[in-house]
Amino acid sequence: MMKKDLFSNVLSLVWNLLLVYVCYTLSRLVFLCVNWDTFSEHLTFGYAMSLFGAGIIFDTTAILYSNALFILLFLFPLHWKETPVFYKIVRWVFASVNTFFLITNLIDCVYFRFTGRRTTMTVLQEFRNEGDGKLTSIFLDEFATYWYLVLLAAVLFYVIYKLYRSPKVPVKQKMPYYVVQLVTLLISIPFTVFGMRGGMTTATRPITLSNANQYVERPLDAGLVLNTPFSLFRTLGKATFVIPDYLPEAEAVAAYSPVHFPADSTAFRPMNVVVIIWEGFSKQHVGSLNPQLENGTYKGYTPFIDSLLAKSLTFQYSYSNGRKSIDGMPSVLSSIPSFVEPFFLTPSALNDVSSIAGELTKNKGYSSAFFHGAMNGSMGFQAFARSVGFQKYFGRTEYNEDLNYNGDADFDGTWAIWDEEFLQFYCDRMSEMKEPFVTSVFTATSHGPFDLPERYKSKFPTGDDPLFETVAYSDYAIQRFFEKAEKQPWFKNTLFVITADHTSGNCYPEYVTDLGYYNVPVIFYAPGLPELKGLDKEKIVDQIDIMPTVLGILGYDRPYVGFGQDALHTPASEKFAVNYLPSSGIYQFLKGDYLIQFDGEKVIHAYRFRTDVLMKDDVKDSMPQEVRKEMETQLKSIIQQYMQRMNNNELVYRE
Repeated sequence: MMKKDLFSNVLSLVWNLLLVYVCYTLSRLVFLCVNWDTFSEHLTFGYAMSLFGAGIIFDTTAILYSNALFILLFLFPLHWKETPVFYKIVRWVFASVNTFFLITNLIDCVYFRFTGRRTTMTVLQEFRNEGDGKLTSIFLDEFATYWYLVLLAAVLFYVIYKLYRSPKVPVKQKMPYYVVQLVTLLISIPFTVFGMRGGMTTATRPITLSNANQYVERPLDAGLVLNTPFSLFRTLGKATFVIPDYLPEAEAVAAYSPVHFPADSTAFRPMNVVVIIWEGFSKQHVGSLNPQLENGTYKGYTPFIDSLLAKSLTFQYSYSNGRKSIDGMPSVLSSIPSFVEPFFLTPSALNDVSSIAGELTKNKGYSSAFFHGAMNGSMGFQAFARSVGFQKYFGRTEYNEDLNYNGDADFDGTWAIWDEEFLQFYCDRMSEMKEPFVTSVFTATSHGPFDLPERYKSKFPTGDDPLFETVAYSDYAIQRFFEKAEKQPWFKNTLFVITADHTSGNCYPEYVTDLGYYNVPVIFYAPGLPELKGLDKEKIVDQIDIMPTVLGILGYDRPYVGFGQDALHTPASEKFAVNYLPSSGIYQFLKGDYLIQFDGEKVIHAYRFRTDVLMKDDVKDSMPQEVRKEMETQLKSIIQQYMQRMNNNELVYRE
């Protein structure tokens, strides 16, 4: 046996793993190019190189996890496996497995724009109710749009397969072979474990998603450092909510409490409540809320909403609590922010939960219903609506049963019934309900693949993103809804709330920051309360404030649990907003003039968000320290009580 042949297995294995490293780096470069608008504003060449360098650490973990079997197959001392046939089989499996994980990276090139995070194991749970046909349809639509990523996946498979190197070990002298293989295997085991853990000492905890924060200037950039296989491996079978011990219980409750108690003088006002949750609706889409864009010439895509704002109450500083549709529904209807993982996808989804519908139906005799034009059960909305007190659910099934409409002839082919028809159906069903009622509808058309009915093709402004055209269509559909609702006897005694589930299509610089990605409108409109109008330029409001604010307007007179605040009856100096950056595990907390970013242990950044809209000037060390400490203490209290209530089933008020 020649000396070089003794190390053929080792050299071939190293070559093949280096080949995978190159492919991971290439996929990271493609990720950056596809999401260039998200990163380009602040990304210098030197900073990009540092992010790519840090990414190798996380690539190492992912590559070693996904290739552990192949390392063993190459190095395990067993002479009979050293045949061309064996390594041909290994070659196919090696190329297929690594291409599969690289494809998850390529999928996130697109999906990241909507979620702001690398995909974790919860994405599989999110779509578990959609059916194989729905997912197939979505992927085919996306393949047509991003055909170059499909082509790249095929190229990567070809490159890995073609450049794969099989060892050449003519096993004639078995003893040298076994000695070299065994010693190499024993040496490789600890280094493989160290690579998986991300460190070489027992004092080093295995790296997780949050470790990416130490390499980035802003949390969103963690998506560029991480890779999707790493995110999948690290979230497999992990506990969701861990209760921190930041504060003694009494101190935590003194800093913040999610329990709301009514004022002694409260008199209940039995108004109807209608909550419209608009798919992918960003503050960026509304012309009148953006007078600063395009030198004052920006018109936006929502002319009806612009007209409605003249007689509604809205807020200059209003935010979502999450980045996904399944984040929006609990936040809007139950005052539950999205921390760590979407509430729907955790064991806590089985908890008893407060909601606008639950409080009014159980304690005030309201009738209630939730509407979503997708397949019944889609996204887990039907289950959540039922669990929080909505008495009825109207989905695609009920729409198809209504002979006044066209059934599946109005289906968009992917997600749901077109918004225009379904909102008309929504109005009809409310007119049949006993007053007072509380209802909510979740629209669908402004969701990818962003298709429209044939009769509306080319009717609405398109902009630079296909989403914008569907937003304009949904604005028109909501206009038609209000035109019909105005003629109903229940209209003047109704409080309407319009907001989004999350943002989409953000492209202007102030909307692609860590805070900008959460900018959604929160609109309160009550034709019977003309005093409820104006643009509040001071208070900070987020989705979890909707439930307390609605119940406050009604004068609800019973205690309940909600993590938000009553926006009308809380002083501006006490108003806050909170959200969670899933790409990096960072909490954002806004109060007064400041935004702090908290990594679970300490404040890592702070900004004067009202004036520094691009979040360029970190004032963590220069802001008043008593203000920073007060904000940090209140945020810690919110997180601690959130985790405690999630784990202990304490999301409803119990005497």
